[in-house]
Amino acid sequence: MDGMNLETATETIIGIGYAVMNEVGCGLREKAYENAMVREFQLRSIPYDQQKAYPVYYKDTQVDLLIPDLVVFDKVVIDTKTIKFISDRELAEMLTYLKVTKLPAGLILNFGNPKVEVKRIHPLR
Repeated sequence: MDGMNLETATETIIGIGYAVMNEVGCGLREKAYENAMVREFQLRSIPYDQQKAYPVYYKDTQVDLLIPDLVVFDKVVIDTKTIKFISDRELAEMLTYLKVTKLPAGLILNFGNPKVEVKRIHPLR
């Protein structure tokens, strides 16, 4: 799966999000969905990093650490949410994640309702 294209990678991750929701339902904390997705990545031998820290710089000085929920296939940032709906705030946050990590795509997966809400962000397209 290392040579997987971005579209196939995001489709695979979205499918896992649906599988997680079908198994556990809605109403849990964000961390439960993140951990369930990690377990599915492990079962499918999908490469991932959980809570990997990325330094944030301002004028050549590190000012913070950005810690996205998951990075999958070394190319997709995943942010799990349990909110009413994905707003411009979450979209802006993901754009910042992509800027800092320099990865090509992000997925926001919202488990806050009976059906998973998905937003794909590909800023370089």
